[in-house]
Amino acid sequence: MSALQVQSRIGPLWRQRMDTMREYDVVRDGNVFGTGFSNSFVFSSEYDQARRMLGKLLARYQDHTLETVFNGTEISIGGETCYSLESRHGIAIPPFDRDRYADEISGDITLVRGVGPTTRKRLNDRGFHRIADLLGHPKFRSGAHQVLDCINRENTAEIMDLVGCRHTKSHPSVLAAAGLHEPEDFVFFDIETLGLFSRPIILFGLGVIERGDLTVRQYLLRDINEEPAALAATSELLSGKHRAVVTFNGKSFDLPYLSDRLAYYGMETPRQIPHFDVLHFSRRRWKDHFPSLRLTALEREVLGIHREDDVPGQMVPEFFETYLRTGNCGPLVPVVEHNRQDVVSLARLFFHLLGESHGRC
Repeated sequence: MSALQVQSRIGPLWRQRMDTMREYDVVRDGNVFGTGFSNSFVFSSEYDQARRMLGKLLARYQDHTLETVFNGTEISIGGETCYSLESRHGIAIPPFDRDRYADEISGDITLVRGVGPTTRKRLNDRGFHRIADLLGHPKFRSGAHQVLDCINRENTAEIMDLVGCRHTKSHPSVLAAAGLHEPEDFVFFDIETLGLFSRPIILFGLGVIERGDLTVRQYLLRDINEEPAALAATSELLSGKHRAVVTFNGKSFDLPYLSDRLAYYGMETPRQIPHFDVLHFSRRRWKDHFPSLRLTALEREVLGIHREDDVPGQMVPEFFETYLRTGNCGPLVPVVEHNRQDVVSLARLFFHLLGESHGRC
């Protein structure tokens, strides 16, 4: 595909938007004060390294085609096409202690409406220690029945709502509700976009557990016109057999962004399934331990993963725009790897947290 052919697919409006694409601040290394006033930032050393890497990639892949570099498959959905990549990764999935979880949640009498910390202490002093004990209490027996029915149904969404309403959405018992699923139930989801809301999603990353490994499927746009096909493929996977979705900040970004792009094309939003946002559980677990709770920081501190030649997520639009403008697929190489590693680290961090809180030794 020549640069001329690629440029012909970019309308004047998109060229104008790309000229003002940067939506982040470059912050001097160590300037924690400066990062506090920016929702999106890149440290100066990261920025300089990424710019140098971009130049090297353009030189290295000048005579390469996208198809030979990535060795993927063109897929067609409803007459539209996009490019599909697939990779497999080993992953440790800890055994979940269901008995421990059932014992803990059944012993939390504050899940019964009207029972707060003060009332719990008073009830404990009178011999009411578990929810089942309250079945004989004149005031709380109705609420105790409702909570026990919810727990016994083992409906993940209902249990997450119950615990989240009585405690917080990041409570360990909300996370532990994931243990009611089989590993194959989860789909791990991450996207790369051309900027903040109302711009195309240019890369969709989805991970699923197959035969004990993590399979990562990525849907890559070779040009902007391929977004509908990638959206359709992603929606099909999210609406399929998988019963829960796992993201990192996906409640605020990835899933609302996906819904926005689907609505733009008049496409149906995937059915709602239980959503485990690892950022929320990570904040609760490590907010006082690490200065940064970015996924790349947590994978380094918790999982011991150190990325090399990584492109900061905030700079992905610039790399993709360079590919569109030049027809050189080199800038896509670190973008694809960045997204793939995000999905892999997301899955590993999720199972690490789950095993740490309710794993069976």
